[in-house]
Amino acid sequence: MLTAIRGAMLTFKDDPFEKDMKDCMVHESDAIILIEDGKIKDVGPAADMLKKVPAGVEIVSYKDSVIVPGFIDTHVHYPQTQIIGAYGEQLLDWLNNYTFIAEQQFANKDHADEVAEVFLGECLKNGVTSATVYCTVYPQSVDAFFEAAEKRNMRVQAGKITMDRFAPEALLDTPQRAYDESAALAKKWHGRGRAEYVITPRFAPTSTPEQLEMVGQLARDFPTALIQSHVSENVSEVEWVKSLFPDCGSYTGVYDKYGLMRERAIYGHGIHLTEEELEIFHATGASVAHCPTSNFFLGSGAFNVKKAKESRRPIKVGLATDLGAGTSFSMLQTLNEAYKAAQLNGNALSAGHAYYLASRGSAEAIGLEDKIGTIAPGFEADLAVIDLYSTPIISYRMKYAKDFAEALFIQMTLGDDRAISATYVAGKKVYDRDAA
Repeated sequence: MLTAIRGAMLTFKDDPFEKDMKDCMVHESDAIILIEDGKIKDVGPAADMLKKVPAGVEIVSYKDSVIVPGFIDTHVHYPQTQIIGAYGEQLLDWLNNYTFIAEQQFANKDHADEVAEVFLGECLKNGVTSATVYCTVYPQSVDAFFEAAEKRNMRVQAGKITMDRFAPEALLDTPQRAYDESAALAKKWHGRGRAEYVITPRFAPTSTPEQLEMVGQLARDFPTALIQSHVSENVSEVEWVKSLFPDCGSYTGVYDKYGLMRERAIYGHGIHLTEEELEIFHATGASVAHCPTSNFFLGSGAFNVKKAKESRRPIKVGLATDLGAGTSFSMLQTLNEAYKAAQLNGNALSAGHAYYLASRGSAEAIGLEDKIGTIAPGFEADLAVIDLYSTPIISYRMKYAKDFAEALFIQMTLGDDRAISATYVAGKKVYDRDAA
């Protein structure tokens, strides 16, 4: 079955951090996207595409809007949905006083089901069509998430957290349990529909060397699976890791020692990475998930995207909300915070660079750049429609926007969930703001 949508369109065909923006950004002021069986069949200027759309196919038009690839959230904790906006604390205290308490409730499958439904509903409301997700130590929390995503036909990546120390007893597994439960979940879900399993040690301190050996074995046994964890988020955390693993040289060195640095391995934060660690990321093809909202909320610091993308050893960087320390499901608001993080590092982050990070850049960071994150023939039709006049103040500000780049920047500084007028997953409209 063919469907078609029409409106201004923005996508990217290459990395503007490495090449000239004009060779990377694709902007059509009036485009038609033709969709068949969940994928983009054809796309181009409306004047050309009108001749290609078969008679009888309805064209849904979005005026005063821009159609973008569905946003991709590369690092997010769905079990923390219930503790968004929890007051106070820096990273390690926040984990003990909020996160670990909330996660124990996910032993109850019904609770996990409820939170997964709320989480994915909010994602779609914000134009987020794909996410790389941390569940909890409980296998049923992984099942709950994948079941909820499968109903929506979303492309998602998720995994069971493994940790065997420095957390409440109820949240600990063992090296063998970590392997057995993760392997069983991977066999059940990896490659089922649009789901992928993710090998998920919480972060280096909460796994003993024996468990990290087992996680490394998992990575060898499931070579196509994503790997996710945290790295260099907080200064105190970095010092703690050094004391726990004195022979590894660095925080990144821990993951490297156990075979967890590779293509399709993505680590949240990376604020305090040394040059030596950035070299390891570059050499292995591993990625960083930039989590500016939570980095500011927990007082962790400001990740330097420009430094990470330096041409002599560029690394892949995705964008992430990192809920629940992150305080918004909105990728537009996350871009707002990413701009501020760049400013604190003495750099500017243009709208073009920002939207690249939230789409194609994030797809590249998780190794799915051949499937999602770009509007082009053959790609999966995950799309978000941004209303350029979603609030009175945005409408007023847009009167003075001198060009498309400024219009995009206005959306990422002033926009939020109200700016997302529609979300499409595999070519099907799954969220309609006005109908909702």
